[in-house]
Amino acid sequence: MRNFIITVNGTKYEVGVEEIGATQSAPVVSAPVASAPAAASAPAPAPAKVGNGEKILSPFPGLIKNLLVAEGSMVKKDQPILVLEAMKMDNDITAPCDGKVSFQVSKGANVESDAILAVIG
Repeated sequence: MRNFIITVNGTKYEVGVEEIGATQSAPVVSAPVASAPAAASAPAPAPAKVGNGEKILSPFPGLIKNLLVAEGSMVKKDQPILVLEAMKMDNDITAPCDGKVSFQVSKGANVESDAILAVIG
């Protein structure tokens, strides 16, 4: 056994550590190390048809960081229309179809999952 003195936050501790020698009968096997998961892009919110337009719903809770187009602008399918920040990551929310955008949120607003962000009509 080897003894060490360790200081943690100004307090000294005496610690005994047992050495494992070559006479150990069971082999030492190290656990596999998992690699970091690949970053996945945010899934596109599922649009829901409503009256004369399609609702764009928030895929998750977050903060409306920026509106990328002006209210009433004509947008094309898959064009980014706003930035939703969640867990310190910016996620572009895109138009599900061509049409005129009508925002239901404003910059700086906090939204919950499935909140209506905009309607494309």
